[in-house]
Amino acid sequence: MEAPGTHELKKELDAALDARRELGPEYEAALVDSFVDKVDTHVRRRLAEQQLTVVRGSRAPGPPPDGASGFGERYGFAVITLVLAVPLSAIGATQAGLSGLLVTWGGILGVNFVHAQKSWRGFRHRATSD
Repeated sequence: MEAPGTHELKKELDAALDARRELGPEYEAALVDSFVDKVDTHVRRRLAEQQLTVVRGSRAPGPPPDGASGFGERYGFAVITLVLAVPLSAIGATQAGLSGLLVTWGGILGVNFVHAQKSWRGFRHRATSD
């Protein structure tokens, strides 16, 4: 995936190379300086946008901060616990009957509850810091 503005920079480079072919090597330094100025402007603009994002308190692109769980992590955790619930339920039910099944599902619910609390704590922390 390309960064925004990369396509324009590629066009500028192609134009500079075409101009160099047409004008000859005596204008090469001026063409390179012009292209470097355009790249510098592009980089400064991107940095300013990122700084503005941070100052406004928006989340920058990337992984969620510590203590915050993204949707993918929560979904994956739920799927894994449900997949593991099947054999654990069978083991609990065959070994201890209904009480074993209830203890197994109590443990599964407890693990999911703790994970959900961790996710909500990160969400509340971000909401109060805005």
